[in-house]
Amino acid sequence: MDGLALGRMVREGTVTAAELMDAAIARAEKHNAKLNAIVFKDYDRARATALAYKEGVGPFAGVPMLLKDIMGDCAGMPTRSACAFVPATPIAIDSEVVARYKRAGFIPFAKTNAPELGIPPVTESRLYGPAHNPWNLAHTPGGSSGGSAAAVAAGIVPVAHGNDGGGSIRIPAACCGLVGLKPTRGRISLAPNLGDALGGLVVEHVLSRTVRDSAAALDATAGPMPGDPYFATPPTRSYLHESSTAPKKLRIGFSTENPIGGKIHPDCVEATKHAAKLCDGLGHEVEEAAPQLNYQMLAQLFETVYSAGVALSIEAVRMMTGAEPTPEKFQTFTWNMYERGRQVSASQYMIAQALLQQASRQFATFFETYDLLLTPTLGQPPLQIGAIDFMSPQTALLDEPMVGFAVACPVYNITGQPAISLPLSWNREGLPIGVMFGARYGDEATLYQLAGQLEQAEPWIGRKPPIWD
Repeated sequence: MDGLALGRMVREGTVTAAELMDAAIARAEKHNAKLNAIVFKDYDRARATALAYKEGVGPFAGVPMLLKDIMGDCAGMPTRSACAFVPATPIAIDSEVVARYKRAGFIPFAKTNAPELGIPPVTESRLYGPAHNPWNLAHTPGGSSGGSAAAVAAGIVPVAHGNDGGGSIRIPAACCGLVGLKPTRGRISLAPNLGDALGGLVVEHVLSRTVRDSAAALDATAGPMPGDPYFATPPTRSYLHESSTAPKKLRIGFSTENPIGGKIHPDCVEATKHAAKLCDGLGHEVEEAAPQLNYQMLAQLFETVYSAGVALSIEAVRMMTGAEPTPEKFQTFTWNMYERGRQVSASQYMIAQALLQQASRQFATFFETYDLLLTPTLGQPPLQIGAIDFMSPQTALLDEPMVGFAVACPVYNITGQPAISLPLSWNREGLPIGVMFGARYGDEATLYQLAGQLEQAEPWIGRKPPIWD
């Protein structure tokens, strides 16, 4: 069952929150030795919360939930960002998004694996070790929300927290056969500790097995807080309602080309063409088209902002703890990003932001003609674990293995527009192949309408990985 179905059962008294928690913990203990999806356990506190859960409230009443070890701040749990330099100090208060999860009925009980400081598109930190994909343990579940994705795909929980600064919800969703929406910038507040992250690149949300769980979770968490620097236009109806509403006839542009050069893997091309044909069969107008941008320049600008963000993260820990950052405390990849970020001047950072904003306006004009843009989520099927060497002396963010994997995911973080990865295909090796739909700024409604229609046309909920339940 998905999260909404379990929440309904708790509200109706068919099952208790304590029984759900015991079942989730049992599955976590059964599978985590193979998956390495969970890196911090708060079982006793969660069991006590579930046992005291007298009246089911909220759409996810009493449903167990996992929080990512990046930005998923929960009182009493540490948030280490998968980095040994960050101390394992329990957080004093919930972040606003976690407080909203709790008000919706979710009960967090553990933290999930992530890459060091959430930078790369795979989950292989030195602190925690690699997370494994339940569809094939030799392959990555993606990153940076890889632990959350692996846990949801394996049936430990129906919904898990993630965040996305360059594809970090959509990449793991594509790798693990899940629904992964990156919301519009400003849709979910980063309060109280942050106004924005990485100059507005980072957003919060969840990974789920069903469209309606993703939609209901966004209903529960959307909305600004006083002082937020960005504001997304409020929806006219609930996203849960949209997920069961058939869309109007949509004009969809699609492309199977790699916008930054190089080849898209045939499996990803085939999956995108299949999705285009499916949309056409549902009555939508589908044609080959893509925004024309200088993606090579965008990649350089993105790397400037991202590396400055890495420097910010490490310097913030230095200020709070007094600890001195040294190379041996990090993966070489992270240290290289840190040193690059320290060299970015204030003017270089502001120029990068200005040019990214200019490109965002150019990208947005595509959606004056088309309702949606369909592309592969990834340039390759899920990579094998170890395919990227994060201890190599010269390893960098714009290396081909990472750029060729994430392809166009970061453009939606740059523009702030919403995008969703859907699990409409599996390759001959049994690995999920995601496809991505992007929409106008603030238009998650159309994404959920089409996603619900596609889920009904070609249901994926019955597909289970070898590591399941």
